Amino acid sequence: MAAVAQRREAETWGPDAALSPREQPPSFDSVARLYRALEYASFGPLLERCRFHHIPALVQCRRALVLGDGDGRFLAQLLAAAPGLSADAVDASEAMLHLLRARADKAGLAARLSTIHADARSLPLRNHLYDLVATHFFLDCLTEAEADHLIARVRPHLAPEAKWLVSEFQVPQSSWLWAALARIIISGLYAAFRILTGLRVRQIPPWRALLQRHGFRRTASRTWLGGLLVSELWERSEQPPQATQRSH
Repeated sequence: MAAVAQRREAETWGPDAALSPREQPPSFDSVARLYRALEYASFGPLLERCRFHHIPALVQCRRALVLGDGDGRFLAQLLAAAPGLSADAVDASEAMLHLLRARADKAGLAARLSTIHADARSLPLRNHLYDLVATHFFLDCLTEAEADHLIARVRPHLAPEAKWLVSEFQVPQSSWLWAALARIIISGLYAAFRILTGLRVRQIPPWRALLQRHGFRRTASRTWLGGLLVSELWERSEQPPQATQRSH
């Protein structure tokens, strides 16, 4: 009960009335409780290894913005490893946030966690500086334009040299055969989540190019499954964001 009493605020922004039904975020509520089992059945512990790999480099961070962490396994590990850190967790799925809060309560970490039930694409950001952003298997739920807009909105709310942690699927370049197999796997995942959650995105946006465009530089990278899975650490640089190049 003490952990529950000390929990920081939980906010709900609700659906954006300006969005059409096709523009609403996918709903992971129906798969929230099955998500970990589905993940382990598909990839074993490898997605967790992606999420957790760079945590030792984050223990000095003080304020994190975590977008789409799902059931909260990463945040629980991060808060336990970084006792001076507070986190704002944003997710469009109330069921996922419920699992996240329950995990934090059980570990006695709730006092350093705020949860926000909202669409990260349009959420008004708070007036303080984050020194860490984490997006694990989240940017692949956005179109290129949405990812570009999100990074552009978040950057002004970051401290100098803030870190951005990304875990994603990718098409490896090690061989044409493995690249072809990876494309089949990624297409299958998109098809499955389109059925289960209503996800309409069908390809991973060029998130590396977008981070570079907005003045971030890569500082660490680790891959699994021959490059199908990747976790990278990026850092905000003083270099100003590049102007968006549009084709005519």
